[in-house]
Formats: sequence, C-alpha cells, structure tokens
Amino acid sequence: MSETPCDENGNVKSTHVLCKYHSTLYIFSQITTHRNTIEDPWTLPELADTSTPWKELNTLQRAQRVTCHVIKLVLLCGLLYTFICSLDILSSAFRLLGGKAAGEAMTNTVLFSNPIAGLMLGILCTVLVQSSSTSTSIMVSMVSSDILDVRLAIFMIMGANIGTTVTNTIVALGQAGDRGDFRRAFAAATVHDMFNWLSVLVLLPLEWASGYLFHLTKAIVGSMELSSGAEEQQFLKVITQPLTDRVVKLSSSKIRDIAKGIAVNGSLISEGEHIFNNWSGSDEAAGGILLAASLVLLCVCLILVVKLLSTLLRGTIAKILRRIVNYSFAEPFDTLIGFVFMAVGAGLTILVQSSSVFTSALTPLVGMGAIHVDKMYTLTLGSNIGTTITGILAALASSPSGFRNSFQVALCHLFFNISGIVLWYPVPFMRRTPLKMAKYLGDTVFIYRWFSGVYLVAMFFILPLAVFGLSLAGWELLLGVGAPIILLIVFVVIVNLIRSWKPHVLPARLQSWEALPLPLRSLQPYDRLFQACMCCKKDTDKPKDSTKL
Repeated sequence: MSETPCDENGNVKSTHVLCKYHSTLYIFSQITTHRNTIEDPWTLPELADTSTPWKELNTLQRAQRVTCHVIKLVLLCGLLYTFICSLDILSSAFRLLGGKAAGEAMTNTVLFSNPIAGLMLGILCTVLVQSSSTSTSIMVSMVSSDILDVRLAIFMIMGANIGTTVTNTIVALGQAGDRGDFRRAFAAATVHDMFNWLSVLVLLPLEWASGYLFHLTKAIVGSMELSSGAEEQQFLKVITQPLTDRVVKLSSSKIRDIAKGIAVNGSLISEGEHIFNNWSGSDEAAGGILLAASLVLLCVCLILVVKLLSTLLRGTIAKILRRIVNYSFAEPFDTLIGFVFMAVGAGLTILVQSSSVFTSALTPLVGMGAIHVDKMYTLTLGSNIGTTITGILAALASSPSGFRNSFQVALCHLFFNISGIVLWYPVPFMRRTPLKMAKYLGDTVFIYRWFSGVYLVAMFFILPLAVFGLSLAGWELLLGVGAPIILLIVFVVIVNLIRSWKPHVLPARLQSWEALPLPLRSLQPYDRLFQACMCCKKDTDKPKDSTKL
C-alpha cells in the first residue's frame, strides 16, 4: 500500500492530483515490471520443442518424422527460391517505375557537380532501380564513356552502398505482426544502414579532402597488367532466370545507353516469351502491377519461411547449431571469429551475386531468433565485401575502351567498404556504435510499429531529396540549413553521453529532457495522431513509453 501524498502543510491533496499520482505510480510499476521480466530484450528466445523425444518413438514414427522433415526441407528450398525470385521481380518493378528517370538523371552532369549531390543521387538512383549492381554498372559505363569523372563516381558509389539496403528494410516489415520478432528483424535490417551511414559520414569528408581512395586505386591499377574481356560469371541468376524471365524481361542495355547519353525510344521491356510480351500499356503501369504482385509474393513467402523454420529449429541438433552460430568468445577471439563470419558472408554474397538477396534472406532468421543481431552485423560486413567482388568481375568483363577507369571505380567500391570495416569493427567500442543505433531503432519500432514506415520513407526518399535539392541550390543554403541541424544533433549526442557517464557535471536543466515539450522528447503525441488519422483501435499490447515520465 503506497502512502497517501500530502502537500507541504500536511493536507491531503485533491482527488484529481491523487488520481494523477496513482496513475503515474501504476505506469512506472508496469515499466519496472517489464524491465525486470525481460532483462535483455535482445537475448534470443528459447524455441521450445514440444514433440516426443526421438528415443521414445517406434520405427514407424521415426520414419514418419524423418519423412516430414525431408518434405519441410524441400518446401523450404522451394519457398527460398520463390522468395529470391520475388526480390528479382521487385527489382524489375522498380526499374520500370524509375529506371529511365534514374538513367536520365545520371546523364545530367550538373546534378552531381559536387560530392554531396553525387552521394544523394547515388542513393536515390539505387532505390529507384532496387539494385546497387545496376546503378554501379551505370556509373561504370559513364566512367568508361568519359561522361563521369572517377572522383565523382566514388561519391555516387558511396550513395549506392546506402541505397541498396532499402530492400532489406522492406523485408523486415513482413514481421511486424509480432513485436519481439519485429524488433530483432528491424534492427538486423537497419544495422546495415547504420554502418553505411557512419562510414559515409567519416570517409566522405576524408576522400573529399585527401582523395585517398582515388590515389590508392590509381596506384594499384597503374602497377597491374590488366586486360579486359573476361566473361562475367553468373551463379544464382542461372537458376532464377528461367522463372523470372517468364514473368518479365527487361533490357538493361537500354538503361546503360541512357546513362551514356544515347536516346532510347520505346519500352524497357524486352521481347520474348513472358507475361508482358507485346504489352501495350506504359512501363509505369507494368511496374505498378509487378510491384504489387512481388510484394504480396514476398510477404507470403516470408511468413511461410518463418513458420517452417520455427518448426525445424526445435530439435536437439538445431539447438546445438544455434548455439555454435551465436556463441560469443572472449576478446580478442570474438573479433577474430567475426572475421570468419565476414568471410562466410562475402562468399555467400559472391555466390548469389547480390548483397540485398543475402541480407534479406537472413533478416527473417534474426527476427525469429535463430541468429543474433551481433552475428548479423559481421555477416553484413562480409556481404558488403562480397558485392564489390561481383563489381570487379563485371569490370573485368567490360570492353577495352575505358577498362582501366571502370576497374578503378570497382576497386574504389572495394576499398571503401574495407575502410569502413577497419573503422567500425576491430575496436569493440567502435563496433558497438552501429549496433547500438540499430538496436535503438528496433526498440522504437517495438513500441511504435508505424515508425518503421516513417523511417523507410524519410531515410531513403525525403532526406536524400531534401539534401540533394539544397546542395544544388548552393553551398550557402546547404550550410545555412544543414549546419544548425548537425550542430544540434551533435549537442544532443554529447549531452546524452555525458549523462550516461557523469550526469552530475551537467547543469540541472540538462540532466533531464523533462523541460522540453512532450512532442520534442517522445513519439507518444505522434502515435495518438497517427492512430486518430488511421482510425485505428487502441493498441492494447503496446508497451509503455518511459520517455514520458
């Protein structure tokens, strides 16, 4: 029983104040109970095995169980194949919707006349074509044709590195039905974003000031005896193309022609035996149909894959494998094991020739608790290396004209990602930075699921478009708008860090954000507005937001 609150004169406070007081106590007790019940929300959940132990089964039952598992494995392979094909169709849909616009934007050299504009254009074009491989090949073609300088292509490749992660974030939305799974899946998707953004924030100014990537790769290319004409290897597409080409087949050469400044008439859809052969409508209409169909197919496959995996990862052998994959060693062995995971991620990405496919396939595994977010981070870093190897193979298959420049651009992509790994992985403190940022986003969508959609639109569309427009308007306007925002963000980060370490050194007003209006320190007002606009029912299972107290 809590003591009845009184004022300074010893009088019992009013009924209104009492209700507010006890309501606050109740909310605080609920938050405390939630935190005590779940000490670490990122601990992998136990996948309970309710089936009969193997040793208690007779011969017929064992045969039935083995047959059932074999059927499930075959279904799982089929669903994964369909899942990858749906990602390919999704990429084709975005190319139809924005491929021409992306190619035409890249031919306008005024648009990427400065590094910031080049970075944002790289993000937007990669989001539009849903493939960093396609956008990078456009950049390589432009460099080979002397339309784009290698120095500016480096900044556009940095943007392509960021834009390719949008697919992974879209896949994470498929697990929004369960808060715990969604928290882990969204953190697994955004850890790639955080690594790429942090790498760009450090390496873009460094490259701008020193040109270290340009000079390093130029020295490497100059010291090697290279020849073009090697055949570009196709691994996964050999398997998926028979199905995807029956749905729609696009002419990637037309997009590259647009990038070279060559006028292209007609549709991007190629002739052949597929559903959209002799399509009389516009490319945008075909892209809209494919976008809707591929998203539905992707979500259905994702749900079924998660259900199948949850039944397969409950046995003793599965639990042992799960412990091995997620086992943490003491330093420095944990760091060394991380490099092994990077090698695995790089190898598998080279095999499937797409970092988006690889990371998108891992996201549901993290969501259901089969892989820890920390391990996903190392696999993602390896995937970043693997996707650059496919770019190098593509450069080796290019024509002799402009071969050295295209190969230099591919090497810039490789060394940019290596530089990011050197910066954000070996030192434990630096390694935890992108992980903490991704987990913070995961905690946010755990309470406010609608925030994931806001993040997707803001991070990959609104922010790049706004910065791109400001950069084209002139450096004065860009600095006038961007500098105060950056200084404010830096101030908030520094205050929060000091508050977590030595809060007593801060002035009383900075020891808490309570003095700020609620909309500036909590998402609760926006949550109420969002529910009112969407005519939603009250979300009864939503955890309380402690930032309001």
